[in-house]
Amino acid sequence: MAPILELRNVSKTYSRGLISRASTTALDNLSLTLDASTPTIMTVAGESGSGKTTLAMLLLGFLEPSSGQIFYYGKDITKLDASDRTSFRRDVQAVFQDPFAVFNPFYPVDHLLTVPIQKFKLANTAAKTRSLMEEALNGVGLRAEDVLGRFPHQLSGGQRQRINVARALLLKPKVIVADEPVSMVDASLRATILESLRKLNREFGISILYITHDLTTAFHVANSIIVLYRGQVMEAGDIDTVIKNPQHPYTRLLIDSIPWPDLSRKWGDSEIKAREAEAGELLTGCKFYGRCPFAMEKCKQPPPLFRLSEHQAASCYIHDQHERISTDKLTELLPT
Repeated sequence: MAPILELRNVSKTYSRGLISRASTTALDNLSLTLDASTPTIMTVAGESGSGKTTLAMLLLGFLEPSSGQIFYYGKDITKLDASDRTSFRRDVQAVFQDPFAVFNPFYPVDHLLTVPIQKFKLANTAAKTRSLMEEALNGVGLRAEDVLGRFPHQLSGGQRQRINVARALLLKPKVIVADEPVSMVDASLRATILESLRKLNREFGISILYITHDLTTAFHVANSIIVLYRGQVMEAGDIDTVIKNPQHPYTRLLIDSIPWPDLSRKWGDSEIKAREAEAGELLTGCKFYGRCPFAMEKCKQPPPLFRLSEHQAASCYIHDQHERISTDKLTELLPT
């Protein structure tokens, strides 16, 4: 069977200006596969502006790629018929960053759960509707009597976000795209929400695409990682290998920015050049050239992915003694 979601050489470019047209490439030639038969948690990491949210919007069908194609069970998602589009909307769900923005403040939180039940005709009686809501809430560690009937402002940020996860769980999806799901909740609640996501993967067989700038949470929740910088893959592979032994200068910079609970360990050993250095960036070549301490003449040409081990690859010429792999082989590196 074809994978549930597949990106083939997908790029997304945003244009601005009427007279002097300028463009920004948010995602550059990415190929990626999510197979429903092998549920996994995959992290896409990078700083702001790296293309993470653009990738999420493309996978959810909210944006169309500038080039390349996105497939749902082998069918281009821009050409799905009504029946397939309904199936796609049910199978691929989202958990967004802001847990308050998804609620209508004029309705109790029940509204967020009853709408998908009605839209997808999951229940034909009030009792069945209530049962489905309770089951979904229990699945994320909430009791129906604690949250149903209350308004969004009467709940904590962690409760609101877990209700958002429960809303996705109601539809029994194959994939959840979680875009920064814990960045706007208290640190004390992050572990609870992340454990809810792990439970969905472990007990319900749902694949999670976990989008974040926070490598510490990624390390604890994911099986694999893709590191993006300005729309390009810098490094990818097994989460344990990449975090503990990063091989791309950008990944090292990200990891070096993590504050460690060790007073003898200096925070920020790696030099971080100002982003203004990118003003004179190359139109072609490595996107990290303007900030890289190892920049070479050959970096003026786009670096390919070099396979460093069974489950790790980096897009950097400091590894040019290794085997080159094409972008469409990226998913083969990622363990499930």
